[in-house]
Amino acid sequence: QVQLVESGGGLVQPGGSLRLSCAASGRIFSINAMGWYRQAPGKERELVARISSGGMTNYADSVKGRFTISTNNAKNTVYLQMNSLKPEDTAVYYCNVVQIYINHWGKGTQVTVSS
Repeated sequence: QVQLVESGGGLVQPGGSLRLSCAASGRIFSINAMGWYRQAPGKERELVARISSGGMTNYADSVKGRFTISTNNAKNTVYLQMNSLKPEDTAVYYCNVVQIYINHWGKGTQVTVSS
């Protein structure tokens, strides 16, 4: 089993920054990709950013240039640096790890952008 624990969410003013972290533990092997998704109230869960085992990244258009995904493979941790945050970034952010093409999810961390 794979356990994912997110941290770093919170309340921030528009224009501010947050850094999310997700630590994976358990039976970690053959990871295909790690990433972040988010779900705002009344909306479907959407991809925010993802990084493959080969280091390729892709981002939602709405966060390009503002968010950066990175990993520390030695610590099985994935990060999401979020800058220039906007109220529309408010959502629950979920960590995702794809292992042998099976999705694993964290429980989510709330990010609220509001003045």
